[in-house]
Amino acid sequence: ALDAMSNSESQAKDEFFQGVEKYPYKAVSLALEIIPRTLIQNCGGNVVKQLTTLRAKHHQQPDQFTWGIDGETGQLVDMHKFGIWEPIAVKMQTIKTAIETAILLLRIDDIVSGTKKASILTEGTGQGDGKRKREDEENKPTDESNKD
Repeated sequence: ALDAMSNSESQAKDEFFQGVEKYPYKAVSLALEIIPRTLIQNCGGNVVKQLTTLRAKHHQQPDQFTWGIDGETGQLVDMHKFGIWEPIAVKMQTIKTAIETAILLLRIDDIVSGTKKASILTEGTGQGDGKRKREDEENKPTDESNKD
C-alpha cells in the first residue's frame, strides 16, 4: 500500500517538473512500482489491470492510501481492513539511502568524466604539456613538509 501510494505521489511530482528535473521522480516512481507488480505476478494476476486499478484508487481517493495487493490472491484489498501495517520508518530510510547512493554515484561519474576531459585537453596537442608540468611542480611537497 505504501509503495503504491508513494508511486502515485512521485508520478504527480513528475508531471510538475519539466525536462531533466523530472527524471529522478520518474525513476523513483518506476522503482516503487516494482513491489506491487511483483506481488501481482507471483500470484498469477493480471498485472496491467490490477496496477491500473490500484493507481486509479490512489489517484481518485488520495486520503485512502491503504489500498494494496493481497500477497496470496493478487487482488486489491484495503490493507487497514486486512490488518496489515507497514513500517514507514524503515521504507523511508531505504528510499533515502537509495537516492543518496544514486546522487553519490552521479557525482563520482561527473568527477571521473571531468578528469578524463582534463587529461584529453592536456594530452596530444603539445600545448597543454607545459601547463601540466608547471601544475605538477607547484603541487610537489616542499622541503619543509618532507622534514620529520
